Amino acid sequence: MSDDKMSVGLGRPPATARQAGIKLLWIGIWLAFMSAPVKDLADGNHTPWATALGALGLLVFVGAYLVLVFRHTSKALDPFRVRGSLAFLGAIALLMASTFGTPWLVLFVYVSVSVGATLPLRTARWLIPAVTAVMVGVGATLEHPREIVTALVFPALLGGFAMTGVRQLVRTTVELRQARATVAQLAANEERLRLARDLHDLLGHSLSLITLKSELAGRMLPDRPELAAAQVADIEQVSRQALVDVRSAVTGYRRPTLPGELAGARTALAAAGVDADVPADTPDGLPDKAEEVLAWGLREAVTNVVRHSGAHRCTVTLAPRQTLDGRVLELTVADDGRGGTGTTPGNGLTGLTERLASVGGTLTTRATQPRSGKGFTMVLSVPFESGLGSAE
Repeated sequence: MSDDKMSVGLGRPPATARQAGIKLLWIGIWLAFMSAPVKDLADGNHTPWATALGALGLLVFVGAYLVLVFRHTSKALDPFRVRGSLAFLGAIALLMASTFGTPWLVLFVYVSVSVGATLPLRTARWLIPAVTAVMVGVGATLEHPREIVTALVFPALLGGFAMTGVRQLVRTTVELRQARATVAQLAANEERLRLARDLHDLLGHSLSLITLKSELAGRMLPDRPELAAAQVADIEQVSRQALVDVRSAVTGYRRPTLPGELAGARTALAAAGVDADVPADTPDGLPDKAEEVLAWGLREAVTNVVRHSGAHRCTVTLAPRQTLDGRVLELTVADDGRGGTGTTPGNGLTGLTERLASVGGTLTTRATQPRSGKGFTMVLSVPFESGLGSAE
């Protein structure tokens, strides 16, 4: 789950040519409804010259439709270009339907879908019915059965308004992703400020004292070397204590704690729009090294849920269990997302397995719903002999 290179998240631009191809395939699959004009050309209902022009017009229409929907659903890069492209599609649809007959009226359905996918609702809500009305008006001038025109009214309206919802969903997802990135950046900035404050509090007094004693020792050196030596000894002692304080502070920053990671997991999942069930308490008596490994594991699991799973719900449990090898503490993180993307574990899971092995722990992964393969569950287990009473 740590390396999701195949899928493209909702509202996320494709990062590779393969992802672009997948997105284009999902958009292009709806071109199956173009079978009516294709069949009209293939049946030889027109002269060879007209058939060639019809095929060229159809290819131009499809290409313009794919480019428009592909580039401008998540964000309108150029509103004038969007409106111009829609006008171009409408003109081709009008020309082809008027020239070749009723089977080509389906092009207006794609114009309606393009309107819903690229324009704001305040504009699309009147332009979609307008496109449908033009389609009906053109169909009324043709000599082919009117039932075909009537049958296309519902797809044109439904497809257009359905795409307005898809457009809003995609753009909301983009905004949420940007907001989550902003929150993460603000959290990082706050952490840097906290580190700066703590280092100032730790070193400010010590460095001031060192400076003062250094000046005092400098004044004492010519006439009173014994007193200067005492000041130098004090400087050494203060310096060593400052070094110990700094190392302790840095170690505290570098070593994650389980309560801190549980709180962080609750915040991260909520920010990502994932319904989370995260415990608030941790058992007493867990060795520092085992707690650190579980904290790293929880961070890795929650990162995977937020970034790769596409889950709507995530459940974190922390409970002791009796095994044949003794008592263990199990941390379980289960989501209802898309599941694993392959059989080869990513670097995150490999590193986590090595960390667990250093404390005698194990890592197991499985699908949350084995029958359908949906969801991903990660179980981290570490030996836990003391403090069980408080955990239970």
